[in-house]
Amino acid sequence: MTDTPRLVRLVDDDEDLRLAQVQTLRIAGFAVEPFASAAEALEGMTADYPGAVLSDVRMPGMDGLELFDRLHGIDPELPVILLTGHADVPMAVSALKQGAYDFLSKPIGADALLAAVGRACQSRALVMENRALRRQARDEAAQDSPLIGQSAVMAHLRDSIDRLAQAGGDLWLTGPGGSGKTTVARLIHRQSPRRARAFVHVPCATLDEARFEAEFLGTEAQGRAPRSAGLLEKAHRGTLYLDEIDSLNPALQARILAVIEAGELWPAGAAAPRALDLRVIASTRDDPERLVRDGGLRGDLYYRLSGVMLALPPLVERREDIPELFRHFLLDACRRLDLPAQPVTPLVKARLAGHDWPGNLRELRQFAESHALGLSPFDGADEAAPERGLADLVAEYEAGLIREALRLSGGHAGRAMERLRLPRKTFYDKLTRHGIKPAEFRDDG
Repeated sequence: MTDTPRLVRLVDDDEDLRLAQVQTLRIAGFAVEPFASAAEALEGMTADYPGAVLSDVRMPGMDGLELFDRLHGIDPELPVILLTGHADVPMAVSALKQGAYDFLSKPIGADALLAAVGRACQSRALVMENRALRRQARDEAAQDSPLIGQSAVMAHLRDSIDRLAQAGGDLWLTGPGGSGKTTVARLIHRQSPRRARAFVHVPCATLDEARFEAEFLGTEAQGRAPRSAGLLEKAHRGTLYLDEIDSLNPALQARILAVIEAGELWPAGAAAPRALDLRVIASTRDDPERLVRDGGLRGDLYYRLSGVMLALPPLVERREDIPELFRHFLLDACRRLDLPAQPVTPLVKARLAGHDWPGNLRELRQFAESHALGLSPFDGADEAAPERGLADLVAEYEAGLIREALRLSGGHAGRAMERLRLPRKTFYDKLTRHGIKPAEFRDDG
């Protein structure tokens, strides 16, 4: 007996037998819903039904076997017990193999009936409890999730992440730079059965042939050199995320494919290979099929890992999420920088609504940080000042970003260039144009 209410949907066209079974079940503490036909029993049935189903096999119209098939389609985990005459036993056994919970031969004693129905209800209670726990885990994950936004696009993405996390198997992510591919890969891992193991993020652009053996495969202890586990070993029984896999040269793509196909790795100096259990998530900015056609991506590697594809949209395709995202980035920046929250001016709102954000989330986050620092050209701007045109606003914004990069770099021009991802000549041209001197940002004290 459990504290969970034991609910039974009883289906039998024989009124006398149905009434007798209802009485037996109710005396034993079951909540019984009696139905004279399978069609009636199906009405209102959903995957959230918290009880079990007890049905006769031989009934006019829809019989018990068809009812089971229909119920199985609604929820494969719903326990269905079939009541059978002697001649129906082979059919019931077949249904059992297809997922029916149990079958009982008529006539059935009260003790046997109550025991079977009790087990079915207990099984259902456990299923519903596990589902509730999974929903709770998903809700908690969603609260911590950086996937912000209430658009239909984001709702679909969250649902896809949840399903893919539980399904397992390799996965291919596509989307423009800054669309959140790494974030999605981490969330899929965090919600998957592999969550207790490592998520290993490999920026493929940083791998080259000279470092491949040591960094990817690892090395055994040799002389005074200790053993070093490679990225693959660290990802064993976890998730390996190959970020922008098309940035690898074809030779390295082939070597990675060979390791994945073999399901084992052989570090340098090892006497024998080691088993390798991985879930691989790969990502590209561009359409992988186009990359294959253009020769930037090996077709065999793509087809090995692309069983499931998930495309992430650019920010411009979910404009309704931009204000919420901006607020999130702004508050986060204010917390990190210990700054008071900046008001969002009408001009800032207009910028959020009118800009296409080609840099996607990265660009929006940068804009929010600039606003938090009071460096946005739209901060506190006077809407009634028509002399400030777009060119002036853009120039002021650009100068603010350069000053902030120099401040964060301690006036070091090289590091500021790296932060802004600007070529040397372009960077110094902009310094001259805006009258900015790196020396003013150096701390010589």
